Amino acid sequence: MVEAYLRFGIFLGVYLLAVWLELLFPKRPPTQPRVGRWVINFSLVGIDVLVQRFTLGAAAYLTAVYAQDHGWGLMSVLDLPFWAEALIAFLMLDFAIYLQHVMSHALPVFWRLHSMHHADLDIDASSGLRFHPIEIIISLIYKAAIVAALGIDPWVVIAFEATLNGAAVFTHANIRYPDRLDWILRWLFVTPNMHRVHHSISRDEMDTNFGFFLSIWDRLCGTYHHAPPSAGHEKVALGLPYIREQSRLGLWQLLWLPFRVTRQTTSLGLSPDVVDGEVKNYANNE
Repeated sequence: MVEAYLRFGIFLGVYLLAVWLELLFPKRPPTQPRVGRWVINFSLVGIDVLVQRFTLGAAAYLTAVYAQDHGWGLMSVLDLPFWAEALIAFLMLDFAIYLQHVMSHALPVFWRLHSMHHADLDIDASSGLRFHPIEIIISLIYKAAIVAALGIDPWVVIAFEATLNGAAVFTHANIRYPDRLDWILRWLFVTPNMHRVHHSISRDEMDTNFGFFLSIWDRLCGTYHHAPPSAGHEKVALGLPYIREQSRLGLWQLLWLPFRVTRQTTSLGLSPDVVDGEVKNYANNE
């Protein structure tokens, strides 16, 4: 319970700060009514919280406790100082989340789930919270497996989970700030401008900048996109190219989205490369 309250407190603080900055210094004018989007996004958060509460919500933390008690994982073999183990474990967890995000675009079965996150026609702090509950469960199992294999200390898991939640909110925030500051920050961290490129409807831009917290993995793995979106940050079209109407992005429609059989969701390769015929195909299946 302490772990959950601590993570929630840190998340709430970051979220309120991001919303405050969005109101004071917005980067983009909204293209959709805010209230309707927020209702949907927070409804999804509520569903995700309930799913986690009654399934595997604390899986990573509890796995870390069990692994520590039973001497599991790489860290128990290395027997390094705590600060070194913590640093290595944090970096490896962040890289694991980067790889998970890449696979969410590369494998059609995972893209079906992840496309719900990309369907938001605007992005702001609330967008960092909208994930399909099945994707959340898969992520919980994935993180628990990584924690068990590495034997990560429970406090490192708490710190990473809090960082991950806060970074998800911050990188989606609709905040205007100096380009020079963005250039400096993104040498190490994922910034809102960097991640906004990832939410472009253009495949060449969507399949870049997969990092959540550290930007180094995109640089090392060749998925880094340094330039602004081709249409500019203020005018770039966000979301999925085959769902452009907010009326088709209701709560139940989003929850059902992964189970629709369309050419978009079954395309091989990275995220769907949609053409006019496929857009019409989706419309006809509605």
